[in-house]
Amino acid sequence: MPAPAKTELSRTLREHDLLLLFIGSVIGSGIFLTPGLIQRQIGGSVSWALMVWLLGGLLSLLGALTYAELAAANPEAGGLYCYIRDAFGRLPAFLYGWSLLFVIASGTIAALAHAFTTYMQEIVPLSPVEASATTILMIAVVTVINVWGTRKSSDVQNVTTIIKAGFIVVLGALLLALGLNRGSFQGAHPAGIAHPPGTYVLFSGVGLAMITVLWAYEGWQFGTYSAGEVQNPQRSFPRTFLFGSLILIGLYLFAVVAYLVALGPVQAAQSDAIAASAARAVLGPWAAKFVAAAILVSTFSSTNSVVLTAPRVFFAMANDNLFFKKLADVSPRFGTPALAVLVLGVWSCVLASAAGFAKLANGAIFIGWIFYGLGAAAIFPIRRANPGKPLPYRVPVYPFTPFVFVLAALAIIGNALFVALRDPHEFLYLLVAIALMLLGLPGYIFWSRRKT
Repeated sequence: MPAPAKTELSRTLREHDLLLLFIGSVIGSGIFLTPGLIQRQIGGSVSWALMVWLLGGLLSLLGALTYAELAAANPEAGGLYCYIRDAFGRLPAFLYGWSLLFVIASGTIAALAHAFTTYMQEIVPLSPVEASATTILMIAVVTVINVWGTRKSSDVQNVTTIIKAGFIVVLGALLLALGLNRGSFQGAHPAGIAHPPGTYVLFSGVGLAMITVLWAYEGWQFGTYSAGEVQNPQRSFPRTFLFGSLILIGLYLFAVVAYLVALGPVQAAQSDAIAASAARAVLGPWAAKFVAAAILVSTFSSTNSVVLTAPRVFFAMANDNLFFKKLADVSPRFGTPALAVLVLGVWSCVLASAAGFAKLANGAIFIGWIFYGLGAAAIFPIRRANPGKPLPYRVPVYPFTPFVFVLAALAIIGNALFVALRDPHEFLYLLVAIALMLLGLPGYIFWSRRKT
């Protein structure tokens, strides 16, 4: 008779693996693209731009520290799903896991795969058929790596994270060294902006810029999904979430300052691909392809982080008898939840092949932040339910820390809804994302009534 399938994951992720997973999950294409948009949103003010990047990083730090307490106290596979389940019940937790599969994680993977293909075309011309094949192939390669082994996937994540973080440091140093000689930086309110914005317009722009920055910092929560595979989680999560947040804030501020020095505030505000623009201006036309290659590594790394972590949520749901039971099986050969990984990879390919996926990805951000805020809010009922329970780590300045992050999540949700209401097409795709989430209701009824 064949041996029964394993239903437990091995703790193979070390502290430095978790740190690099944390950083690599966040650094995608945002830091290479969005600083110009943010510069426009705050009317060209350099000081306000830097302040927004700093405040966005600090708000993300508050969320990371909150999640670190939850992960250290309950280090099981599924992370955020488990916190919502324990605090608010099985239904919202199931809807989160359902949305993660059908909208959030798969939409993110599809968007990253398309971004990968877009930047591949900056290096190698591709026909439409070749571009579509590249998108699917990229998802397939990442899926195979993650079926093959958690240790192998983590090693890939470590290497690609070091490459893209190192690229930010090297490019930033070159831009600062050569850009200062060009003298393009001219102060907080550049001459190209004859009339700095009024107070109301400025603070409205700062609000929009803060939303954009928080999206650029988004992704660190993926590390909680793999809590069941982290060695010494009581120590690892608080340390890595703190140091990872501080490293990201430093990297992002360093990159933004370098872009501004290389291009000057006026040109920076006009660029939608600021890293390539800055490299081209300072280093020459060839440098744009170098940046494209770096973004290829970055998007591949970010995709790998999602596929490495998200299937652990489906694994946890199946163990709770709230999803297909086979998704809780651990491959005896590879030691991974192989079927859960494959399901996510296949559905991501479907979304990547569908027209209008990019709009659906915006809806995925909206749905995702509903649950990210709910996950942070879980700390309040969980603490109340366990008043005497010793905690290996307590989030500092409780309850201020989680409360402020929950407010930030509400701001992102409100902004996404506000933008969608002004654009009928955006609103339609937002409704599609909400409908996909609500389709989980009959699924929950089916699985919750099913006999184990």
